[in-house]
Amino acid sequence: MSEVRITRGAQAQFAALPTAIKARVLVVFERLAAWPDVSGAKPLRGALAGQYRIRTGDYRVQFTVSGRGQLAVVTIGRVGHRDGFYDN
Repeated sequence: MSEVRITRGAQAQFAALPTAIKARVLVVFERLAAWPDVSGAKPLRGALAGQYRIRTGDYRVQFTVSGRGQLAVVTIGRVGHRDGFYDN
């Protein structure tokens, strides 16, 4: 199992989500603990290269991975609605 860490910014974004969406995003967090055996995660390109995203409905979780295999650390950096999600 990989270690999953959540940045303070992502914690604040998560706290602001509607209750029903929080439950779905928590499932995504739990799935990320099984990295690299996670379906639906896609690498980002361009300015966001080196990061990944996974979606649940209209919401996205953006994260980075350091290390490999069981020693991987998944750091969640952003959680939010797809509208404007990739805008900096």
